[in-house]
Amino acid sequence: MKNLVFQALADAARKGEPVALGLISGVKGSSPQKVGAKALFYPDSRIQGTLGGGCLEAEIQQRAVQSLPTGQASTFDLLLDHDFGWDDGLICGGKVLGLILPNATAAGVDFWTELAERRGTVRWGVKKDFSIARINSDAEANGADWLYQETITPPCCLWIAGAGHIAQAVAPLAAQLDFSVTVFDDRPALANHHYFPSEIMLKADSWEKLSPLPLPNTPSFALIVTRGHRHDALVLRDWVKKPFLFLGMIGSSRKARTIFEHFREEKIATPEELQRVVCPVGIPIKSRSVQEIAVSIMAQFIQKRAELVHDKETSPAARSELV
Repeated sequence: MKNLVFQALADAARKGEPVALGLISGVKGSSPQKVGAKALFYPDSRIQGTLGGGCLEAEIQQRAVQSLPTGQASTFDLLLDHDFGWDDGLICGGKVLGLILPNATAAGVDFWTELAERRGTVRWGVKKDFSIARINSDAEANGADWLYQETITPPCCLWIAGAGHIAQAVAPLAAQLDFSVTVFDDRPALANHHYFPSEIMLKADSWEKLSPLPLPNTPSFALIVTRGHRHDALVLRDWVKKPFLFLGMIGSSRKARTIFEHFREEKIATPEELQRVVCPVGIPIKSRSVQEIAVSIMAQFIQKRAELVHDKETSPAARSELV
């Protein structure tokens, strides 16, 4: 899934359209957005992205639009206290630091397009003179010339086994939530774009050919929602061996016990491997409809992605990426 702010920057650079990039480079205490949040501000008051909304975003928008005629980049340091945010209810008590860059399009169409497409890992940043550049090495990143640094990575992968009604509800929701989604099924009549949006990758073949396919080189998640216990087990015997960060399977606790007992008895999977499988999948929200089930499943996947990927990216060891 493309990053919409970066894509809008590429489009503005291509058209020669004046825009100002605002981004949050530091946060202390409570705030409505995190480090790395971005918004693109246009002279006609349009905004692409968000810095948190409310009076915070309104203040930065005013400064960003005012910077366009002069081309003068700047920093901001805003305290979200009673005086600043009472009218809009924004009294988080924290402090937000950031940059306003009215000349961001000068980095070029190709630069922003590469970041927007997220096909590989790219490091970039803003220097103390407010110029924007790619970071090509750790030595370069550790220099003292940066106001802000960021690492762009491809979206997490989500493999869905089964193209039935649950998958048809989960897949587009997962794509909106920044997963790169592939749906697998042995029924070409279902695994087609009549039922799935164009951005969903589809693979139709026998399970014997589909299940052993190798994972991409990105953090990967999996959901098994085929048309029955037998097919779920057929997929699970291969997928339980793969290094998914999280593997969920639809069904009841009784179904899980039955399949797991069979796998242990037949030595198909070890107890440690089976312990990684979450069944029933989804956060318990008393869901009934297909759409509610999809929400409960994706809520759990978002939670696991935050714990296993996003939190790790902003751990103390990785925090040097954010200056």
